[in-house]
Parts: sequence; structure tokens; C-alpha cells
Amino acid sequence: MRINLTSVFVDEQDKALRFYTDVLGFQKKTEVPLGGHSWLTVVSPDEPDGVELVLEPNQHPAAKAYQDALAADGIPVNSFAVDDVHAEFARLSALGVRFTQPPADMGPVITAILDDTCGNLIQIAEYKD
Repeated sequence: MRINLTSVFVDEQDKALRFYTDVLGFQKKTEVPLGGHSWLTVVSPDEPDGVELVLEPNQHPAAKAYQDALAADGIPVNSFAVDDVHAEFARLSALGVRFTQPPADMGPVITAILDDTCGNLIQIAEYKD
């Protein structure tokens, strides 16, 4: 058994696609129009056949409440692995990304938390050797 899909609720799919591709560097994998929304996924360019991240509309009241509660409490909804948190922090900051936590040493990992502009906090993590 392996993970195939995971999702993140977003307030606007087009805005989310731009952020997750143009800023974070993911690639669009799937876009299937479904009325007012799409089945929209992105993948890591390093693993184009790997786990897909679904950019899921937060239109359901429970989804929006969940998203708002986590953001209000400062809890990231996902964690993305990076080779160098400090380098990603500098690159993303230069692109105007807002961080709620700068790089911090957390024992076996260095983490930072960013605002994805779509209602979520996302953690980036560098695993130490």
C-alpha cells in the first residue's frame, strides 16, 4: 500500500495553481473540469509519477471551518520536504511569500512555516543527516 493522493483545501483553484506551480515549483499533473471547479492536481517535478496533491475547493462549510481553525491556531496542513530550508526560505521570501515561522532547528529537522495565500499554512522541512 502507498499514498497516491493527498489534498489541501484552497479558496480559489486558479490562484492556488499559480502559487503551487509558479512560486513553490510543483507541476500541474491533472486538470479535469467539473462544472464550476476542476479535479486539479500538482506533483513534484522530481517525482512526476509520485504522490499527487489535490487542490481541493473549500466550498463545503466543514472544509472552510477546518481550514480556518487550523490557520488561526498556526497549524500547518501539510509538510513538504526540501533539501535546504534556509535556501528555500530566502528564495520564497524574495518572491514575497509570507512566513509565520522562520527556519527553526527542531532536533532531527529544520522547519519553516509559510502562508500559501489560499487559506493554509504549509511547513517546509529539511531532514538532517
